[in-house]
Amino acid sequence: MQNLALIFGGIFGCTAIILGAFGSHLLKNKWSKEILDSYEIGIKYQMYHALFLILLEVSLPFNNTSSTIAVIMAIVGVFLFSGSIYGICILKSRKLPVKFIGPITPLGGLCLLLSWLFFIVALT
Repeated sequence: MQNLALIFGGIFGCTAIILGAFGSHLLKNKWSKEILDSYEIGIKYQMYHALFLILLEVSLPFNNTSSTIAVIMAIVGVFLFSGSIYGICILKSRKLPVKFIGPITPLGGLCLLLSWLFFIVALT
């Protein structure tokens, strides 16, 4: 599980930088401020949790279930939370309905919250 935390931490960090640059240079003139603000939230949470995954690897022994669950929840949470925000932004920019993606964002947020709670449990 250790390598998984580092690998996804690196992937999420790298793609957050790429998506941030893409947003600030290419999408800046194409998307509204409201959509860009939402997009930036997805990028921030992705980067925060990239760093969190690295923190998990360096601070926890990976011989207990709580550590494993924390890593899995962080990875799934980033995909659901940030991924759904990116999807909503793309759909809104094309004036398409977003209702079917909307419920995925809080589910991703719940996974991120659970990853932090399992981190705390693993420390005790």
